[in-house]
Amino acid sequence: MAESQQNINSDILSGIRLPKDLRALPVEELPKVCAALRSRIVSTLSRNPGHFASSMGVVELTVALHYVFDTPEDRLVWDVGHQAYAHKLLTGRADRFDTLRREGGLSGFPNPAESEYDTFIAGHASNSISAALGMAVADLLTPGNEKRRTVAIIGDASISGGLAFEGLNNATQHDNNLLIVLNDNDMSIDPNVGALHRYLSKLTTSAGYNRMRFRAYNFLKRHNVISEKGRGLLIRFTNSVKSLISKRQNIFEGLNIRYFGPIDGHDVVSLVKTLTEIRDMQGPRLLHICTRKGNGYAPAEQNPSVWHAPGKFVAETGERIKSDSGGHQKWQDVFGDALVELAEKHEEVVGITAAMPSGTSICKMMNVMPERVFDVGISEGHAVTFAGGLAAAGKHPFVAIYSSFLQRAYDNIIHDVAIQGLPVTFCIDRAGVVGDDGVTHHGLFDLAYLSVIPGMKIAAPMDEETLRNLMYTSLSVNSPMAIRYPRGAAPGIPPYAGFRTIEVGKGRLLNEGEQGGVAILSIGDAGNDARKAVSQLEADGIPTAHYDMIWLSPLDEDLLREVAGKYSSVVTVEDASVHGGLGSAVTEWMSRNAPNVSVKKLGAPADAWVAHASVQRQKEKCGYDAAAIAEAVKDCFKAEVVKDCK
Repeated sequence: MAESQQNINSDILSGIRLPKDLRALPVEELPKVCAALRSRIVSTLSRNPGHFASSMGVVELTVALHYVFDTPEDRLVWDVGHQAYAHKLLTGRADRFDTLRREGGLSGFPNPAESEYDTFIAGHASNSISAALGMAVADLLTPGNEKRRTVAIIGDASISGGLAFEGLNNATQHDNNLLIVLNDNDMSIDPNVGALHRYLSKLTTSAGYNRMRFRAYNFLKRHNVISEKGRGLLIRFTNSVKSLISKRQNIFEGLNIRYFGPIDGHDVVSLVKTLTEIRDMQGPRLLHICTRKGNGYAPAEQNPSVWHAPGKFVAETGERIKSDSGGHQKWQDVFGDALVELAEKHEEVVGITAAMPSGTSICKMMNVMPERVFDVGISEGHAVTFAGGLAAAGKHPFVAIYSSFLQRAYDNIIHDVAIQGLPVTFCIDRAGVVGDDGVTHHGLFDLAYLSVIPGMKIAAPMDEETLRNLMYTSLSVNSPMAIRYPRGAAPGIPPYAGFRTIEVGKGRLLNEGEQGGVAILSIGDAGNDARKAVSQLEADGIPTAHYDMIWLSPLDEDLLREVAGKYSSVVTVEDASVHGGLGSAVTEWMSRNAPNVSVKKLGAPADAWVAHASVQRQKEKCGYDAAAIAEAVKDCFKAEVVKDCK
């Protein structure tokens, strides 16, 4: 029976190459399309992991949007893009869906370079309203485009971000016909937090009332009782009447954005009906739909946090297949365990995360000291300024945020923490290339954007013990300090206990080299690839020095003097952009103090984006895996090219 149903689902989906094919179906067939999409998502993601629960939760919404709107002429602007898999299947990419997040395959997120149906890049939260508003305003300013429609799709977690509020606040300041669809699933990756979430959970209003109001407006307009310019006055008046009767204010209508809902986001036929009714309304409006993350797949419905990105699983049973980490802890878990230990000994320690307690493992401290851990939601700028306030009042905040997301708080880091020299420790997770998530999620720029900030201490551990000790050291550094570490499993070291202070700005020699030869200078986890390269070089009879710099700022100048006095060439290695990080700092120092020493910089390219693939393949393609490091040393080691090595 299940196999027969799967065949039926496959048959109906095979006839849909593009949204125009979907629109040719009678509306009664759409539930079958939704079932087929879910079946394909489950089948594919069980073998090729991706963002599961979010995409399962918006299948009906995706079908209804493409059915009602004339895409790609009409634009759909997705927020974040975790939920865009059904969208990809309906927009000419079904035959390549099995390549999702693989090297050379489909991106895990909407990307205009991939399809004309992907209208805007969607990797970070809260940007859809602002981007879609820009498009909607542009259409009214472009002759011939006035009837083009734009829809922003945003989740209840993303809408709590500051940028989303800025877009909402601006939506009624300029002429536009933007439709905002608020997908309220009561979740982000972890359960939502904050006053807006509680507000959305309680918000109720009548869709019938909204339709009645729209018809009343059209009646009055046809009879010249009210003009288009008076529409805002009517909206404000009816909002006031409704608030008086219901004894509550609708936050969206308070911003003069017409509100519809909440409605069932899993009733595709009703969604089509509602979207059709409000599709051609003028002015900004918001449709509030309620969905369940993971809908249609019981294990995901029961545990949506785990099923946000569950990895491989058995499609029939939902049994998750554990990945092989070699028995090593993840970097994030080393951080989480160390934070608990430090907090137990130092009452001034507090933790902060921006909607990622499980993603950063700060949940470990949250589980035992909930009053000292603060999940501020998707609001990285606020997280940093909030940390500054805590530090100014005597606490020592550890702020755990992914590298790519910390970019969103750059001004806050400078203005609200660094200028005042406040003791905030930034624990920067997912630093470096991150694999299948690709271009929007790489943490390649933190070394560059932090190293120009006066007083900012910057370090990166090569192993678990160094991470723990850097965290401990930050407690005695009376200034902001950043510690970056990558995604995935740490290298594995012998059992450790306790903490020790690491001298600020001091690296370490790991392997002695041959006088006049080549020295490798690495920072962070890239040192583990360098260590493999050194072993390979020694096996080839090329003894090579290897230094773990640990610190980018302050730079270990004594170590650099030692290197300049012993070696003719230096190869720097970092899991970051080659511009603005360790390689740039060493090159500048050598040009001032030891111009005869050649420096070859290895890292991510500064003039190209790194596409999605496995972490190992990304390092290979960027030229800083172990084999590439060894090859660079060999090139520099040859006597005839040493003087030309750059």
